[in-house]
Amino acid sequence: MTMHPLIWYTAYGSNMHATRLGYYLGGGRPPGGRRTYPGCRDPSPPRRTVGSTLPGGIFFAGESPAWTGGAAFYDRHLPGTAAARSYLVTVSQFSDLAAQEMYRPPGTDLDLGPVLERGHVRLGDGRYETMVHAGDLDGHPMITFTAPWSAREAALNAPAARYLEMISSGLHEAHSWSPPQIAAYLAGRPGAAGAWTIPRLTALARRGIELGMLVAAPDPDGA
Repeated sequence: MTMHPLIWYTAYGSNMHATRLGYYLGGGRPPGGRRTYPGCRDPSPPRRTVGSTLPGGIFFAGESPAWTGGAAFYDRHLPGTAAARSYLVTVSQFSDLAAQEMYRPPGTDLDLGPVLERGHVRLGDGRYETMVHAGDLDGHPMITFTAPWSAREAALNAPAARYLEMISSGLHEAHSWSPPQIAAYLAGRPGAAGAWTIPRLTALARRGIELGMLVAAPDPDGA
């Protein structure tokens, strides 16, 4: 199979927020975060960034070491579509992003042939060690990471407020959704459903959008 020089890294959780993804690329610790990222060998920004969707849905399960509460995972067998954001990056950048998601040291290019051929590949038992080829966009493959288990098999767990704020900010950036739209979407996700009400999610979404704009704003003393 021909190896693609560029890959759409497709995020459906907190990495829909472009500033947060920047820490995976350039390294460092996001404000309020618990983890310092080593960054990619090539810290260049993505060639393109677009709002996108994935067939299936997301759910919240386990315990996020970065955020506490349930982490977001993708299940291609859930009904509907998952809102996402795709970043056009090199194979090297994608490999280093994947390594950081998998809590592995970056620095080695992945062989993407198997996932492009089979549609999904399990690289390990970890939470983001399963890669899924979810389609193609403008001639480049869209690949995301998720857990090896489905929403039906998972130990569902409600996500933390700060995590939902970050996801809300990313949904607004990627799709220009309003707080009520974001709340309606998140309220139906397994793990969040029943744990977070529409009014509380709407307030979180509003706060997430406001915080996201502040984080993404340029330094007033910078170029």
